[in-house]
Amino acid sequence: MGPGYFILAIMGCGDGAVMCEDIASRESVYRSEIECMADSDSMLEANIEAPYPMVVAQCRSISPQMAERIQRRTAS
Repeated sequence: MGPGYFILAIMGCGDGAVMCEDIASRESVYRSEIECMADSDSMLEANIEAPYPMVVAQCRSISPQMAERIQRRTAS
């Protein structure tokens, strides 16, 4: 995926990456999926102790309006 707006979500999952639920997200807006994924290792390491058999990172595309709201909230 090319340029856009992304957030990084960390999910705890059952075996086989099924039945996942959000357990953390970074309050940062990334301008590309590549930039977002580059930050995923540190977030995964920070959540390694989560009580799930599997912890995964996912970069999610968000709208420009959502990106603006997040950036305003984190700037305060």
